[in-house]
Amino acid sequence: MELHVVIEGTRGLADQIHSQLREAIRAGRLASGQQLPPSRLLAEQLGVSRKTVAQAYAKLTFDRLIVTQVGAGTFVAARLPQRSRPFAQDDLAGSAVARQWQGVETPLRHPVPEARLRHEFIAGAASQRLFPEAEWRQCALHGLRRSAAQRGFYAEPEGLIELREAVSRHIGFSRGVNCRHDDLVITSGAQQALDLIARVLIVPGCVVAMEEPGYPLARMLLEAQQARVVPVAVDAEGIRVDQIPDGTRLIYTTPTHQFPLGMPMSLPRRHALLARARELGAIIVEDDYDSEFRYEGSALEPLQTLDQWGLVAYIGTFSKSLSPELRLGYAIAPPALRSALVNAKHLCDWHTPTMLQWSLARFMADGHLLRHIRRCHDVFSERRERLLSRLTGDLSPWLEPLPAVAGYHMAVLLRQPQMQALQLCQLARRVEVGLYPLDDCYRQPASRPGLLVGFGAIEADDIDPALDRVRSVLEQLTG
Repeated sequence: MELHVVIEGTRGLADQIHSQLREAIRAGRLASGQQLPPSRLLAEQLGVSRKTVAQAYAKLTFDRLIVTQVGAGTFVAARLPQRSRPFAQDDLAGSAVARQWQGVETPLRHPVPEARLRHEFIAGAASQRLFPEAEWRQCALHGLRRSAAQRGFYAEPEGLIELREAVSRHIGFSRGVNCRHDDLVITSGAQQALDLIARVLIVPGCVVAMEEPGYPLARMLLEAQQARVVPVAVDAEGIRVDQIPDGTRLIYTTPTHQFPLGMPMSLPRRHALLARARELGAIIVEDDYDSEFRYEGSALEPLQTLDQWGLVAYIGTFSKSLSPELRLGYAIAPPALRSALVNAKHLCDWHTPTMLQWSLARFMADGHLLRHIRRCHDVFSERRERLLSRLTGDLSPWLEPLPAVAGYHMAVLLRQPQMQALQLCQLARRVEVGLYPLDDCYRQPASRPGLLVGFGAIEADDIDPALDRVRSVLEQLTG
């Protein structure tokens, strides 16, 4: 790779080289410690004499911008303070839109490793030790070999047929979803699946109905597409269908494990929701993010399976069942939307990385995913029982858990009205316990304060010590 220097004309060549390298160093394009080409090589590249380059290097050495190490070469000196760039002007094109994005909040963001607390009750994360390292390593090697055989070409936007076939078999077996591989589009997580659906359906100002409380990242994504998101209350049976307004174009729901409160949508409510969507001509987005982990009751038919009119877009993810770092998910689009969804995927990022797709396809075909889910189910079940025993025991004067039959998080309401969830979370952090308020899941002020308590990332033996610290904080708050 050649060093970027532009020579103009035949005069002042050494000064041209010196000024361009000086600006590149001061601007940070040439980093501290980066090696420069030998003077002979740079002279050949630029078509000038070696003496010309040597003169430029000598001036840079005098400026203390480069240093020469005998036998090693010429290097950029220790970094000087970078010049601050001018702030963006308000009259620049797009500045108003950029300011809107700068002000977007990002709730539920997981802390970086150095900021994680000793005891983390964060939702959506699982213990690192649960990840099947050995099995995944074998499948990743298979993915590398398959990718090498087809290297140099882009893959199909909808995803590898081998993975789509594996996913269709898996969700048919474990979730009762009725689909073929032709119905599936592989995405970079469920978040991208929702983004693609929103791209092909939403026009500025259209009405989107969403559960209240609900998944905040979904709400913000839909609002970023300039939809008018209308919060619709939930009760013990799920979303209140009678409150979905006329003119609704899209309905977002989490029927199997309502996020964040945890109740499943009843079968009568599912039929009522489908009937309302048909009346409105609306598409239902069924986000089934963690239903593999079920602890109580019997599974209900997904909306996608009950749908007789092509109204349901079903999305799922492997972030909860395997690892969020893989960024692998999928969407089952209604027949009328599938080609549009594939085109949107193509324009968005062309396709999800094929090496990961090959790896996951082999992982599923070899039965590793089902074994991993069963193993995690036993672990999460133990943690859930231990957590519930404390929440319904000595912590019950302060905390009330809501019944959650699936997943690895639950909502916990505060019983005493004077308590504030944010204050409790801040005090808990002082004793190395990560608690998180429910407030971010509400568009409107919450009727009762509460916590979103995850039990995927905390070990079972750490739950009691962590809750002992929480109890001490609660006692301080309430006297």
